[in-house]
Amino acid sequence: MTDRADYADRIAEVLAGANGAKVGYPIGLCEVAVVRKETLGAGLLRLTFGGPELAGFHSYVPDEHVRLVFPDDEGVLRLPRRDGLSLEWGSPRPVSREYTVRRHSAEDCELDIDFAIHSGGLASEWALAAAPGTRIHIAGPPGGVVVPRTYDKYLFAGDITALPAIARWLEWLPRAASGWAFIEVVGAAEEIALDAPPGIEVRWVHRGAAAPGDGDALEKAVRTVEVPEGQRVYVWMAAEAGCLRPLRRWVRAELGVGPKDSLIAGYWKRGIADFDREE
Repeated sequence: MTDRADYADRIAEVLAGANGAKVGYPIGLCEVAVVRKETLGAGLLRLTFGGPELAGFHSYVPDEHVRLVFPDDEGVLRLPRRDGLSLEWGSPRPVSREYTVRRHSAEDCELDIDFAIHSGGLASEWALAAAPGTRIHIAGPPGGVVVPRTYDKYLFAGDITALPAIARWLEWLPRAASGWAFIEVVGAAEEIALDAPPGIEVRWVHRGAAAPGDGDALEKAVRTVEVPEGQRVYVWMAAEAGCLRPLRRWVRAELGVGPKDSLIAGYWKRGIADFDREE
């Protein structure tokens, strides 16, 4: 990564090309404050952050992530160190959790992050307790996956942790886009309004009494997809790492979609805190 012109040109190049690709941005670190708090259905909590340090924040495409930095168990806040256009996390590594950039407004200097609420989660518990004025440091995003808007079909699938990213994808796509979006939730109470192109079929997959990351409801639903012969499809999936393994094989072997035309990411793994996402 060098200067803005270089990565802006690279983003434009990928958007004009045939396949998706990761593009790096300068990685920032900013201190922000909670401005607003809003519940979205029964499963998500949105915090809107603001502050002058967001003036240098970069956000361009739906698949972007930042890290929220927290004090350790002893209350000590360690921050990554700026190192040119990147960050050096050092050792011991600062305590952080990764989240999707749901919305960024450069004009208003605001950033939305949607938290999937669950008991015992460090970031989830912090978000529930946060109030307007609560401050936190945010690192990133380190870049994003840039995808041309010219695929014939788009296939999205994920659990509630992927819902913020899927929602942003659906807003970002051209209104003429077509395809499918499968979202696993407990039930209707966790469904939210989505601004999907008319040609994207949105299907809510109800998990019911099954534990998060358990069962094959999402897999069974996604396997009903049939891509018309000769059409190019881009696949984006994110959920519990173990649940994605059979779908990863299905995408490669049966859909015939390779890494240049897909991103399949394990956002979390049962029993592991701060799982380093698997792609």
